[in-house]
Amino acid sequence: MTTKPNFPIQIFYDGSCIVCSTEIEHYLRQDHGGRLKSVNIASSEFNPEPFNITLAAFKYELHVIDQSGYIYRGIEAFWAIWQAFPASTIYGIMGTMINMPVVNPIARLFYKAFAFIRPYLPKKHDCESGTCNIGKKH
Repeated sequence: MTTKPNFPIQIFYDGSCIVCSTEIEHYLRQDHGGRLKSVNIASSEFNPEPFNITLAAFKYELHVIDQSGYIYRGIEAFWAIWQAFPASTIYGIMGTMINMPVVNPIARLFYKAFAFIRPYLPKKHDCESGTCNIGKKH
C-alpha cells in the first residue's frame, strides 16, 4: 500500500448495508477538502461496466478508485480513504498502523470475516428506492 491515492477518490459502498453506509457517511462528514466522493453500488442507477469490475466484486469488498484509475480493494480501500486525512488524526495513525507487519495480516483476516457476514447484516430500507444515497455523489 505504498501508492498514495490521487484525490479526489471515489468510494464505492453498498447503500443498502447499514454498517457500510454508516461508516462511509462518517468519513464523508469528516472530509472538509472534497477529497472523498461516494458512489452507491446498490442504487438502480449504478452501472459497474465503465469500471471493468463486476457488480459481484463491488458487493464483495469495498472499492476505491482514485483520479488516476488506480483501484484499492478491501483493507487497501480503507487505507486510501484514511490518506485523505492528516497524519496527526486517528485516520492518519490507522493508515500507518495498517501497514505494520503484524497488524496487516490480522486486519485482512478481520476484513475477510466481515465481507463473509456482510450479506447477512440488516439492510437499510428507509428510502423510497430501498437504498439511501449519502453525502456527495459521483
